[in-house]
Amino acid sequence: MSAHSPSPPRSPLNGWLPALVAVVGALAAMAVVAALGIWAAGAADLPEGAFGPVLAAVLVLAVGGTVRLSGDAGGLAGTQGGLTAIPLTVTLTGALLLGWCFLRPLHHRTVVGAPGLAGWAARIAVLWLLAVLALALAARRTFEVSLGDDLLGDLGELFGVRPTVGFAADVLPTVLIGLVWLAGVLVVATLVSRGAPLPPELMRFQAGARPAARATLGLLLAAVAVALVVALVVAATKGHAAETFAVILLGLPNVAWLGLTLGLGATWEGRVEGPFGLPVPRVLDEVLRTPDVTELNLGSLVDHDGGRWWWLLVGAAVLVAGAACAMAVTSPAPVPPWQHALRLAVALTLAALMIGPTARVSARIGLSVLGIGDLGEGLTGQVLLEPQLWGALGLALLWGLVAGFAGAWAVRGLRRWRL
Repeated sequence: MSAHSPSPPRSPLNGWLPALVAVVGALAAMAVVAALGIWAAGAADLPEGAFGPVLAAVLVLAVGGTVRLSGDAGGLAGTQGGLTAIPLTVTLTGALLLGWCFLRPLHHRTVVGAPGLAGWAARIAVLWLLAVLALALAARRTFEVSLGDDLLGDLGELFGVRPTVGFAADVLPTVLIGLVWLAGVLVVATLVSRGAPLPPELMRFQAGARPAARATLGLLLAAVAVALVVALVVAATKGHAAETFAVILLGLPNVAWLGLTLGLGATWEGRVEGPFGLPVPRVLDEVLRTPDVTELNLGSLVDHDGGRWWWLLVGAAVLVAGAACAMAVTSPAPVPPWQHALRLAVALTLAALMIGPTARVSARIGLSVLGIGDLGEGLTGQVLLEPQLWGALGLALLWGLVAGFAGAWAVRGLRRWRL
């Protein structure tokens, strides 16, 4: 077959086998990271046979699916609960590996047509749909709950109440969101790739979109790398290594991108109640443990714990400036600074739009017997963390405009000096 063929290999085996390897490889890597994270978080305390369904539930959440918390104790008891959270370390692992597998066959081509690219993506999508469907069906489990030895337990024993709680993935929403997640991964992978060809219809967007997309992805990955270094130092010097590694393996990008948006000046709203907490530094959890929903931003952190949190602003400024310079270096020389500014502003705004929904956390669980009590022994709780999205988008737009313009002028001046 010619190197200029506009489509993937025609043989069904050659087309479907690489797609199967891509999907299985990405899910296997996600499963390993998730399993290690669950183990670090205390998987040894899970009831027998629960590890598999919990692992499936974590993978469902990682691709944007939803998991329902439920319970049953007859007509004498009631349960309520819900969970919205994405373990972004698992998500990022799968996205990077799946994107690499998607791009690898394309690097051997100089031209690719839209039908060929769509066919290659469709093979992956079909197998991905089946895999996500299997995970959603496997992510379900029920546990019996002990009511303790207090009044709640006495009522349960008197009326023969044996409450159970459990979780189950919402199958249809999970499959649909999983396909949207896959589409986003493949689009971003195509945008940031240096070597993968675009269909002729999209070539005119290459010079403008790819440098900004690569710079923004580099910014997000750099924030995660900085957070990883900080987390490893904390694990080595402050103790609680297991809990720290659980955060690293399940929610490191959640913390990193939360810190990035706080450094840009964004405000998040949240509340922490009960024994459950957020996978964030202790001071953030303390700021949010209030009777009502409270604001989390640089100002509230500084008021609570002194001026050391201004380093978030410095770190965000350095990362955004680095992204602006990287974009200017990889862009064609004739591009005027105002276009650099506009492109980086759009890219950072889209990044903030992605961070908001993916890093938000919402969890609530409770059970009562005859309207009294809540799961006994402090097992009830509520956790909420979500951004003030419009403010975050406006700040990302402003930072992108300023940094993009400054970075373009800095790179232009450096090029002239070298000449």
